[in-house]
Amino acid sequence: MNKRWAIKENADEEAVKALAAALNIDEVLSALLINRGITNYDDARLFFRPDELHLHDPFLMADMEKAVVRIEEAISAGEKILIYGDYDVDGTTSVSVVYSFFKKLYDKLEYYIPDRYNEGYGISKQGIDYAAENGFKLVIALDCGIKSVDKIAYANTKDIDFIICDHHLTGTELPAAVAVLDPKRADCEYPYKELSGCGIGFKLIQAYAEKNDIPFEEVSCYFDLVAISIACDIVYITGENRVLAHLGLQKINTNPCIGVKTLMEVAGKSTNYTISDVVFLLGPRINAAGRMDDAKHAVALLIATEEESAKEKSLSINVKNTERKGHDLSITDEALSIIDNDEELISRKSTVVFSEHWHKGVIGIVASRLTEKYYRPTIVLTRSNGHVAGSARSVLGYDLYEALCGCSDLLIQFGGHRYAAGLTMQPENVEAFKNRFEEVVSATIKPEQLVQQIQIDAELRLRQVEPKFFRILNQFAPFGPENMAPVFISKNVYVSGIAGLVGGNHVRMTVMQDDSPGFSCIAFNQAEHLPKLTKDARFDICYAIEENIWQERRTIQLNIKGIRFGE
Repeated sequence: MNKRWAIKENADEEAVKALAAALNIDEVLSALLINRGITNYDDARLFFRPDELHLHDPFLMADMEKAVVRIEEAISAGEKILIYGDYDVDGTTSVSVVYSFFKKLYDKLEYYIPDRYNEGYGISKQGIDYAAENGFKLVIALDCGIKSVDKIAYANTKDIDFIICDHHLTGTELPAAVAVLDPKRADCEYPYKELSGCGIGFKLIQAYAEKNDIPFEEVSCYFDLVAISIACDIVYITGENRVLAHLGLQKINTNPCIGVKTLMEVAGKSTNYTISDVVFLLGPRINAAGRMDDAKHAVALLIATEEESAKEKSLSINVKNTERKGHDLSITDEALSIIDNDEELISRKSTVVFSEHWHKGVIGIVASRLTEKYYRPTIVLTRSNGHVAGSARSVLGYDLYEALCGCSDLLIQFGGHRYAAGLTMQPENVEAFKNRFEEVVSATIKPEQLVQQIQIDAELRLRQVEPKFFRILNQFAPFGPENMAPVFISKNVYVSGIAGLVGGNHVRMTVMQDDSPGFSCIAFNQAEHLPKLTKDARFDICYAIEENIWQERRTIQLNIKGIRFGE
C-alpha cells in the first residue's frame, strides 16, 4: 500500500532557538517540544519529570463530593455495593481498581460484568435486576452509563442508586443518577478531559482516600492497572494521562500487582514494558476473557492476591487468547475473500461485510485488520441474539461516529468514538445500512483521508543521533495518541554492507549518510524494496528511533516506516 509522507509544519524558528538554548538541547528536540505545546523551561520540566504531585484534585470533577458522600453513607449503613463495569480492558481494569480498593475497607461488596453476548455493552436491565434481586442498594458503574438514561430511570424504580464513572461523550440528557462523574460533561470544570474509564474510577478512590485520611499508597498501588487501561483504550497520552501512564509503567516494570505479573510471564516478557508492549501483549489477553468466555475471569485475575491462583488464571486466559487468535485469523481470511471477489465492494470508499456465523468477540479485531488492508472506514457485522451486531473502525481524520449518526434511523443503538464504534440493527436493515453508510462516507470523506499517511515530525541528519539526543528523546515517552513516537526523515542515505530479509518479509540493513556512523535498521513488511537496496543506491527513509535490547545488549535502532527512491 502506497503511503503519503506528510511533514509537519516547522515551529517558529526564534521560539525553537530560544527553547533549545534554555534547555541546552538540539533544535530538533526543541521543535518537537513546541509542537507538543511546550514552550518554556517550566513546561518542559513538567513534561520530562512526570510526578504524582502533578495529578489534579479529584474534587474538581463535577459530582465527586456527591459520589464520595453516597459511598460513605452506604458503608455506614451496611448497604451492599455492586461494582459494575464493561467487559473490555478499560472496564475490567476499572472494576478491579475500585473493587480492590474498597474491598480492603468493606466486605459487603461484589462486582458484576455484563455478558458480551446476552447483555451487550453498558448498563443492562439484567444487571439492574440482579442488583435488585440480591439486595444491592448502590451500584458504581465504571466505563459506561453516561447515555443510560432509561436504564437509570428503571433502577430508580427499584430503589437502587447509581454512581456513574464514565469518559464517553454525553448525550443531550444526563442519567438521573446520584452522581455522574464524566469530565466531558458540559458543566464539568475538571482540567483534563481525556481520562480513561479506569482513570475516572481512580479519581473516585483518590477522592475517597483524601476525604477519609487514607494514605496515598493505598491508591497509587493501582497505577499499573490505570496505565493498562490508558494504553489499551487508546486515549490521549497527554496531561494527567501521561503522568498516570508514566507512573503505571514504572510500577509494571518494578512491582506489578500479582495478576499483572503472572500475565506478563505467560506473555513471554517480564520487564522493560512500553505502552506498545502493554497494547500488544497484555491487552489482548485481558480482552480474550470477555471475547471468548466471561470477562469476570479477567477481573478475578487482576484482583488476585495469591500467586499460585493468579498463575492458574493467567494460563487459562492465555488459552482463551490462543483460541481468539484462531477465530481472528479465520474470520479475517474469510472477510478478505468476500471483498476481493466483489468488484463493487473493492471500488467503494467504505467496507461493510456481514456473515451470520462470525464470532462476535473478535469482529472488532477483524475490522481493524481490514482497515489496515484497504484503509477506509470499515464495519464488520454478525448475528447476535436475534439482531445484527457490528464493530466499526475508521481512518485518520475521519469521524466515524458522525457517519453513524447519518445512519441512525437504521440502527437499534450505536455508540463509541471518532475512530471506533459498536452498533446493533435489525437483520432486515443490513443491505440498506451497507448502502446508506457508503453514501454518507462518500459524501463526507476527503480523498487524502483514503491514503494512509506517515506523519513526519522533522528532517534529521543521522550524525545528530548521538547518545544525548537519544537519551532526551526517550524522555518524550510514554508514547501514544497526541504524543506519538517522533518520526524523522533522513535523505540521500545508503546501505552499508548488504541488506537482507529476516522473518520472511522484513528488511534488516545498516544505513549511513555522508560522514555519519552506521545505524542498524529494521523495515517491517517492506521486502518489496530489497531489490533496489544495492550498495550504489541512494534513497530517503522515514523512521522512529528506538532501543533494541538483545541478550542484555542495548543499541540504537532505526525502525523504518517508509523507503523512497529517486526523489
